[in-house]
Amino acid sequence: MNLPLWKTVLASQYGAALDMLENAVRACPDAHWADGSVPVSQQFWYLAFHTLWWHDHYLATSGDAHRPPAPFTMDELDPAGVYPATAYTREQVLAYLEWGRGRCRDRVGALTEREAAERCGSLYHDFSWLELYLYNLRHVQHHTAQLNLLLRQRTDSAPRWVGRSANL
Repeated sequence: MNLPLWKTVLASQYGAALDMLENAVRACPDAHWADGSVPVSQQFWYLAFHTLWWHDHYLATSGDAHRPPAPFTMDELDPAGVYPATAYTREQVLAYLEWGRGRCRDRVGALTEREAAERCGSLYHDFSWLELYLYNLRHVQHHTAQLNLLLRQRTDSAPRWVGRSANL
């Protein structure tokens, strides 16, 4: 299938960002996954989960339509800053990443040029759908860089950069 250039590029860069996140999640040693010596907000598992939760949220057709798969909840929106009661496992986070990759593939694949220019209706951002997707991609990459920094600080190693991907 011959996609428009903007759609091909968006899918390639989304895929690269998600590949980099996956590489970081897989590279994290078990000892650093749920490190109780740091606050939950700075634990590797939580940062990966937070990234994926918002990635999923921004891909929903509306805020009301966002329903993460079990065992994930809507608590990320709680104004009290509620954290999950227990750490999600690497397997749960990787399954959520694949869920998000599929949702991204579907949303980007179905996106028309007209819809890309329409306002997304987000409660948080007055963006077009295309701008929201670029914002979302930047959010994924921001936290992936944070995870890679944690890996570098704690293990003196981090996954390599992914320039583009056909994995979306």
